[in-house]
Amino acid sequence: MDDIDDEAISRRIRQSFARQGAMKTIGAEISRISPGVVEIELGYDEGLTQQHGFLHAGVISAALDSASSYAAYTLIDTDASLLTIEFKINLMSPGRGERFLFRSEITKPGTNIIVADGRGYALTDGPAKLIASMTSTMMVIRGREGISG
Repeated sequence: MDDIDDEAISRRIRQSFARQGAMKTIGAEISRISPGVVEIELGYDEGLTQQHGFLHAGVISAALDSASSYAAYTLIDTDASLLTIEFKINLMSPGRGERFLFRSEITKPGTNIIVADGRGYALTDGPAKLIASMTSTMMVIRGREGISG
């Protein structure tokens, strides 16, 4: 369910997300869109694990990167796009859970550079467990051929 008032922004984000082969491959879905915040959820899948059965760090990174980019999409002009130029991830606990939630929030909006902070959580019957945090930097792209929404 969308928490954002602007349906055009929500539609744009969902259409862009649907074009991401990586998110489709891992079975990720957007569960929340609000100004400056996006949440992505993902179910446990053995095919996304590392050798110990934990959610792979690459999958965690990809989901947090996408959540951060789409949180930034809620704040940019519709004729602009984004590319991640840097991120730093801390893996705090093994990715062990039935589902996973990746939430990112914009900490520094900008015209050219946007910074976001994200958190990844493992969800089970008990309280959500923090498994990762990410700070990412995105560059706003305008008028570049082949890069849009």
